[in-house]
Amino acid sequence: MPTYEYLCGNCGHEFERFQSITAGPLRKCPRCNKRTLKRLVGGGAGVIFKGSGFYETDYRSESYKKAEQKEKNSTEPAKEKTTKSKDAKPGEKAKPDTKKKPA
Repeated sequence: MPTYEYLCGNCGHEFERFQSITAGPLRKCPRCNKRTLKRLVGGGAGVIFKGSGFYETDYRSESYKKAEQKEKNSTEPAKEKTTKSKDAKPGEKAKPDTKKKPA
């Protein structure tokens, strides 16, 4: 339900009223009891979503993020190490390292 702003044309009383969207505008001022109220056009407020469930990925726990990163890393294919030869020319691709390291 929105909050509407009103201004009395007679006494200048300005106030807000929480009303249903289908309710008609108020006409009678609560201070001077004259029928000179006008509903003001307000800028409104931004929508604030509180709680869980608005976007599945927005507010993940740290443990979930760590597990997701671990899973992502384990599914990536292993990259071959390449070494750049001193004799390699600028247009040549680097060759894979085929030397075995002692265990």
